[in-house]
Amino acid sequence: MSNLQDLPDDLPRPVDDGACDHLTGMTMPDVVLPSTKGRDVNLAALGRGRTVLYCYPRTGVPGEALPDGWDAIPGARGCTPQACAFRDHAADLARLGAQVYGLSSQSTAYQREMAERLHLPFEILSDAQFAFSDAMGLPTFTVGGMRLIKRLTLIVQDNAIEHVFYPVFPPTESASEVVAWLESRG
Repeated sequence: MSNLQDLPDDLPRPVDDGACDHLTGMTMPDVVLPSTKGRDVNLAALGRGRTVLYCYPRTGVPGEALPDGWDAIPGARGCTPQACAFRDHAADLARLGAQVYGLSSQSTAYQREMAERLHLPFEILSDAQFAFSDAMGLPTFTVGGMRLIKRLTLIVQDNAIEHVFYPVFPPTESASEVVAWLESRG
């Protein structure tokens, strides 16, 4: 059993396959997703200003094995460390005027346990029915019979996608890269 916080040194680097090239400039769809705070979030009504929406495949559960071959899938491993990095940079992101959400296809109950365990100060959204992913044409992959969203981060400005980070690697540096990008924009 591996520690969900640690990343193997030999993780394969994902390549930019162009699967997110169409996203910049797109308007957020009128899709409502449940959050770990027990409310529904309409992605077309995020409000003015910037929103960081980091999408990830799935977080592991302590004591449960990862899917077979998980570490060999480019971009799969690292969801827990990525969530912790966004947690650790939450004050920086707030200072830069950005609200943060995580998003995966896992159930809200599954996400809620993770959010509480990791003390996340932001909401995680469940796209278990792939309403958002399919509306936006997000890249996905399948492993162990599960359809999962590939790791990417959207910067949304006034309800339109301003910037896309894809592929995201290593996931432990995702939040600091977002902070640096936002700082470079003033």
